[in-house]
Amino acid sequence: MQAFFDRTKMLLGSDAIDILKASSVLIVGAGGVGSYAVEAIARCGVGRIGVCDSDAICESNINRQLFALNSTISMKKVDVAKERILDINPCAAVKVYDFFFDETTLEKIDFQSYDFVVDAIDSMESKILLIKTAKKYNIGIISALSAGNKLDPCAFEVDDIYNTSVCPIAKILRKRLKEEGVSSHRVVYSKEPCIRTHGTCDVAGKRNVGSISFVPSVMGLILAKETVLSLIEREKE
Repeated sequence: MQAFFDRTKMLLGSDAIDILKASSVLIVGAGGVGSYAVEAIARCGVGRIGVCDSDAICESNINRQLFALNSTISMKKVDVAKERILDINPCAAVKVYDFFFDETTLEKIDFQSYDFVVDAIDSMESKILLIKTAKKYNIGIISALSAGNKLDPCAFEVDDIYNTSVCPIAKILRKRLKEEGVSSHRVVYSKEPCIRTHGTCDVAGKRNVGSISFVPSVMGLILAKETVLSLIEREKE
């Protein structure tokens, strides 16, 4: 497995590789954004990876989710994630959480065993809970905001939630985190205005969100970059 790290080592150095091997990252949400974050974090050589998601792969996921193939339809996303991580790095320790993250499942995750958390959750309530939990345990965390109804992957920015603009999800999250007393939080968000879609509603009457392969994937890769560099910088301080 030594050659696996060679090209990354050229950029980051041997010390950084050792830091990543000893680090643990939890990714919550393994969809269009989270699946690419999982992939990139695994390929950087992070030694311990947790993946939390309750969904099974369906055909409509194939247009944008890394784990979604015709051959994986009906499989659990966390199972596909684990198999893929271990195929990339057999030395990795992988923990999967096959449930929806909320108040009822919070205690099933030992957050203090993780160095960093990637929030790729769609649910606002779960997102706020995850942020508060990571802050409580002084664990690094970064959140993805909306990648739906977007076409420009170059419009993503990384900033504190209180410096964000344009994104309607950011506006909601700013208000909620302020009410919760969270003074700072790093996010990836888009300044591209939402595109008016020709979407339909699902059986519950909820309007479906448009998506395309090259937008959520880029957001996931940005999350991975921020995670990996944060782990390295923290250990060097």
